[in-house]
Amino acid sequence: MNKIQANPSGTRSIDVSDQHLETIEKYQLFRDLIDSNGYVDEQVLEKLKLNIRSLLESESGKDKALLDLCLDVIYHPNMKAFGLQRLVLLFIEWKDQTEACN
Repeated sequence: MNKIQANPSGTRSIDVSDQHLETIEKYQLFRDLIDSNGYVDEQVLEKLKLNIRSLLESESGKDKALLDLCLDVIYHPNMKAFGLQRLVLLFIEWKDQTEACN
C-alpha cells in the first residue's frame, strides 16, 4: 500500500494500492492526459474523471477494479490537482520498478 500526499501542507493523504496502479496501467488512464505544458491542474483531473466515466458506461467498464479505483482514489474527497500530480509520479515510479524486476 502506498500513500500519496493530497495537499501541499501534507495534512491529507490518499491510500493507493498496487491493484489501483495496475488498473491505471491496464486502461492506460494517464496516456495523453497531460497537455504539452506539463501542468496538472483541475482541468486535467476533470478530463481524467470524464475519461473514466466514459469507460464505466461502456461494456468494458464492468470491471470491479476500475470502480474500486474510482471510489478509493480518483473520486476520493481529498483528490485535487496536487494529489493527481503525486499519483502520476507514484505511477511512473511503480512502472519503473516493475519493469526493472522483469
